[in-house]
Amino acid sequence: MSEQPGRSVKEAVARGIAARYRKERLFRALGLGALLVGLGFLAFFFYTLIGNGYTALGQTRILLDVELAEEVIDPEGARDLEALAAADYQRLARDALNRLFPDVTARAELRELYSMVSPGAGFELRERVRDDPSVIGTTQSLWLLADDDVDVIVKGHVDRTLPQDQRRISDTELQWLAALEAQDRVDIQLNRYFFTAGASTDPELAGIWGATVGSFFMLLVTLMLSFPLGVATAIYLEEFASRNRWTDVIEVNINNLAAVPSIVYGLLGLAVFINAFGLPRSAPLVGGLVLSLMTLPVIIIASRAALTAVPPSIREAALGVGASKMQMVLHHVLPLAMPGMLTGTIIGMARALGESAPLLMIGMVAFIVDIPESPLDPSTALPVQVYLWADSPERAFVERTSAAILVLLVFLLVMNATAILLRKRFERRY
Repeated sequence: MSEQPGRSVKEAVARGIAARYRKERLFRALGLGALLVGLGFLAFFFYTLIGNGYTALGQTRILLDVELAEEVIDPEGARDLEALAAADYQRLARDALNRLFPDVTARAELRELYSMVSPGAGFELRERVRDDPSVIGTTQSLWLLADDDVDVIVKGHVDRTLPQDQRRISDTELQWLAALEAQDRVDIQLNRYFFTAGASTDPELAGIWGATVGSFFMLLVTLMLSFPLGVATAIYLEEFASRNRWTDVIEVNINNLAAVPSIVYGLLGLAVFINAFGLPRSAPLVGGLVLSLMTLPVIIIASRAALTAVPPSIREAALGVGASKMQMVLHHVLPLAMPGMLTGTIIGMARALGESAPLLMIGMVAFIVDIPESPLDPSTALPVQVYLWADSPERAFVERTSAAILVLLVFLLVMNATAILLRKRFERRY
């Protein structure tokens, strides 16, 4: 009679343990499933992004025998640089293409034939002549830029078998393109304009360099303002400020500002820096000021957390050997907290690099062709450039949008890797 209750208790305990193990295995399976789903979405994202963007690194070119006629380039023979720059070089490229198809004489067909060559072909010929005027009067075999509609056909982004009304080039242009390919006059070469040029309405001439320089100037202004102000604020609040209602209000507002939508900072920058102070629109200086306001709360919170992580024994030991409170903070606490501060700063800067909403509010959505030379010059930024390209109707801008996103992600990865390396480099054991 006495064994039955004991056996029942053991069975109940065993059933409870088995149930807990089943729940634990289920929880682990759910966690693993969630991880796999997340990795699957991430892999699909990068597969799509890389698949759409890697072709932007190449650009279709056409090999043409260009006759650099002196009567077109420099009829007076003065070799004046201004006269050389004013010549109609696009005509030379079109004439070279027309010589390959002498049967094309109708005006409409000539217009279609000439459209296969990019307007950038004339710019390239002009630069070649300005660099070496001795080529005037000679015939040069040159790889010149093809139009973006030809480029997407050659790269296979648009099916050649589609009906003509579903393509941006006609059947006749396809025949000309096939004839050029049969003569090995069509090739995909490195797209140097993508890395060295600024904005352009022609996809084959558009690049990210202008936006990259603008982003660099903005981040430079942001770093110079937000890092010293953020660290100084954190040191004051954590080490010197008295605990009272005033400091409590400041801390609550700093925490709230870290969660404010970024577009609100853009409105603030528009009202204060542009309308009130009269600073130039679409300038990296204004963008850096706006991003500094957005980044400051993040840096302050991260810096305060780093200061809090320093053991009180460090402070007590420094004060015990006769150091002043300022010496204790600067010579002992700050060096130990600096890795965490640098990490928070770089993470805040990485967030600022990816922001576009506040920059749209201060006019950095403008079409800027020239490369900025200072923080006061009009410019755009990489996220805004991605936004502009994504809104463009040309198919060739799709690959450039994906490629620009990849470049932006590379910058973000580099900045986060730098934060990790700095933390490892300056971290001290205590």
